[in-house]
Amino acid sequence: MSISIHTALCDLIGIRHPIVLAPMAGIPDMAPLVSAVSAAGGLGTLGAAYLKPEEIRSAVREIRESTEAPFAVNLFARAGPDDLTRFEVVNEALSGVCDSLEIPHPERSDIATPDLFEEQFAVLLEEKVPILSLTFGLLAEPYMQRAKKAGMKIIATATTVNEAILAERAGCDAIAAQGSEAGGHRGTFDTANRRMGANVGTMALVPQIVDAVGIPVIAAGGIMDGRGLAASLALGASGVQMGTRFLTSLESGAHPAYKQALLGSTEESTVLTDAFSGRPARGIANAFIRRWTDTGLDPLPFPTQNTLTREIRNAAARQNDAEHMALWAGQGTRMLTDGHPAGAIVRRVVEEAERILL
Repeated sequence: MSISIHTALCDLIGIRHPIVLAPMAGIPDMAPLVSAVSAAGGLGTLGAAYLKPEEIRSAVREIRESTEAPFAVNLFARAGPDDLTRFEVVNEALSGVCDSLEIPHPERSDIATPDLFEEQFAVLLEEKVPILSLTFGLLAEPYMQRAKKAGMKIIATATTVNEAILAERAGCDAIAAQGSEAGGHRGTFDTANRRMGANVGTMALVPQIVDAVGIPVIAAGGIMDGRGLAASLALGASGVQMGTRFLTSLESGAHPAYKQALLGSTEESTVLTDAFSGRPARGIANAFIRRWTDTGLDPLPFPTQNTLTREIRNAAARQNDAEHMALWAGQGTRMLTDGHPAGAIVRRVVEEAERILL
């Protein structure tokens, strides 16, 4: 007879299974995947940081048409203004990539990152989104007050114990403890003084954060199956956050070339890089990352570097060129499967963990 895994996180946000879909901003058409994870009893999360306000509204309504289950929307808490101080040097270093993709070289006047946070946040309030997930820091106090007044639960991403403590003090309801194994952007609050972010492994980070805070902790980074869920619960976590595991699922909006690169990768394939966005992120090493590393240059700060390289990434997608895409991935890619429904993945992870925890 199996046991039922039910934790404080399940009670907090009203889910059946303590599995959270990582937000994965930048992946197109993610509403079906978010819906599928939520409908299966986990918490689907829409990575909305790069979406325009009306795109967020449309996606939220699409999710609600598919499921009545809780879901979250993720935003970047801190972006900052564009910094074009070193634009000419960095742009020249990228000129060979632009030539190889046969796209125009950007002009300084082309680089203007819109600050959409206020309007994005307003849409979440208007649409009564139940859970707000945060990356790159915490909400400013006025936004936190508005979110709390609206009844939102807040999940913050932390990469150190100190960040987790700050999140709890700010009024967050849960912490996603992001270990160094995690794919995509590091959630480190301050990369100005720590360029490649905090990179403590999940196994070491989770119990230390659990001991330091009194709110539910969600283990994130390298978790791919029921063994990872069981281990995370043993470390004191109330659930897990999984992103890479769902990128090759049936409902994933990831580009086919991206999926192929994931399925062909191993635990040695990923690196930490700030080449694409100006903030550190874990992804599969490819020609773009290698070319940038060879320049020896620092990128422009986020979000300016991200805006500068956007057309490179878009052109690569149009040309099915995985060597110039941002192939964000964690370190557990040998455990990926191809084309399985997200709901089946959720159920399998839970069943595996239940067998281990008998």
